[in-house]
Amino acid sequence: MSNFADYKNAFETIKLERTGSGILQVTLHTNGGPWVWDARARPDGRAGISHQELADAAAQIARDLDNRVVILTGTGNEFAGPPASKRTMSRGDVKHWDRVQFLGNHTMMDLLDIPGPVIGCLNGPAYRHAEIPFVADIVLAADDAFIQDSAHFPNRVVPGDGIGVLFPHLMGANRGRYFHLTGQKLSAAELKDIGLVNEVMPREKLLPRAWELAEQLIQNNPYVLRYTRLLLTAPIKALLRQHLHYGHAMEALAAVDESSRPL
Repeated sequence: MSNFADYKNAFETIKLERTGSGILQVTLHTNGGPWVWDARARPDGRAGISHQELADAAAQIARDLDNRVVILTGTGNEFAGPPASKRTMSRGDVKHWDRVQFLGNHTMMDLLDIPGPVIGCLNGPAYRHAEIPFVADIVLAADDAFIQDSAHFPNRVVPGDGIGVLFPHLMGANRGRYFHLTGQKLSAAELKDIGLVNEVMPREKLLPRAWELAEQLIQNNPYVLRYTRLLLTAPIKALLRQHLHYGHAMEALAAVDESSRPL
């Protein structure tokens, strides 16, 4: 079991704050501003800092039973960016993609293994890895937020990680395939209409509403909180166990070929 004191200040891109009652706020950021996704290989062979730290933090949070309710949010007016281009995409060899798929597989499962209800706050556009706030049980969105899978098919990358499994499951297979293949942007209002977002509001009301819900949830029996989370996430975990490794393999196989081509 993880000890909060050992990991609360361990990350450059993730701020962790927890109340005595067990409400944990996880704030993704880059230098105090909007979170910048980076999965590119570093000289030591590890993935980019935000990818590596999300994987490490998810593992610690998931193994700490004192995290009774979790609020997951981005920073400022953007959840995750920047919009992807060919120059922002990972270009690496087999060793690099082996590391990326290892981190990706564990990150998704660890996020779903968080032992209490999760409230996701889509505080602005999510151009990259928009699936992250949607591992939550309750999803709130700023009224100007939207999601887009800019990082994959529109830039010659297979959506083989969790995003390519989760969104067709949540929004329906045909709508999900269209979303990935066209690079579609879905606004907060559209996401609410199709059932992915529960509430839409001005950005300044997002975290207060998340905390209001968290305080409401935490009044329940801690075992009820934990076991309800386990029950509600079980079907999604089963789906990911079945498809995640295969999807990462397809993404890596195509990416190795793409890495050999000029930008």
